[in-house]
Amino acid sequence: MSTHRSPRSLFTGATMILATVAVLTGCAAAAPAPSTGDASPGATTASTIQDGGTTADRTDTATESANLEIVTRLITDAFADPSSTTATGTAEELVAADALAHGDGLAPGPDGLLAQFTAAHTRIPGAQAVIKHTAADGDLVAVHYQITATPDDERTGEAAVDLFRVTDGTVVERWSFDQTVPTGTPASGNTNTMFSDLYEPADDTFVPTEEQEEANRELAVGAYNTLFRDQDPSILDTAFDPAYLQHNSVAPNGTEALKSFFSGGAAFPPNESVISLSDGDLVWTFSQPVGAASGDAFVAADIFRVDENLIREHWDVVPTTPAS
Repeated sequence: MSTHRSPRSLFTGATMILATVAVLTGCAAAAPAPSTGDASPGATTASTIQDGGTTADRTDTATESANLEIVTRLITDAFADPSSTTATGTAEELVAADALAHGDGLAPGPDGLLAQFTAAHTRIPGAQAVIKHTAADGDLVAVHYQITATPDDERTGEAAVDLFRVTDGTVVERWSFDQTVPTGTPASGNTNTMFSDLYEPADDTFVPTEEQEEANRELAVGAYNTLFRDQDPSILDTAFDPAYLQHNSVAPNGTEALKSFFSGGAAFPPNESVISLSDGDLVWTFSQPVGAASGDAFVAADIFRVDENLIREHWDVVPTTPAS
């Protein structure tokens, strides 16, 4: 894994059952996991998914770094002006002609990627893609970014997570998640944004080993599944920092709100992690309803910061129309 960390740059009523599981998804935390892979590994469209979503070696740091470079270049070259010759050339070079695309209204291949970016400019004139966090793990690359015309203001535009599968230097599959960034005072009362990095580890020079990254992945995936598939909130006492930092604008910081949610008897369909990445101190999970069939929608993308075997911080993107 590439150990990249970007520079620091439900509860208000039943409606929120919070983007139902999604906000909750973001509030999960790290527990002993039953296996190194995700649950329901076969539930992704037209892919052979193994070991939490990747069919490649999770310890091949050279290939992972190259894959991350490919995806970063693709966004940098193609997003600013999707109609430019630079964008077209880069997309045709780096995206397979038959690359699969999963998400509402997304089309396959390089033209589909350019159309996705063009649509973002239609929704937000003058939009820029401001990358906040990235991960490369096996053949997967994930990017968390803000789509905004005012990059100095993190409370504008949209929050997005795109997931790419890269094979032999070419994007062969991708998923896209985006949601509008809420404006005004967050329902949670938190002053942090959907993007900021707030947690300060005791040792900010520590770089996780490959073994620690994999342990973090097992911890976060196991915790997510315990909370949202098994609906066992006891994991909140063992896997979370009680004061963990929450970047979902509806859910407040800390574990008490989630405990109240579960103890209130609210019911929601069980979800489970299907695809996951671990890179540096971040673990990314992509979830589906339990029992989902191939081609069924993904409900959320969640990012967890894990430090000293506890989940310390969380971000998520919950699309209005889930990615399928």
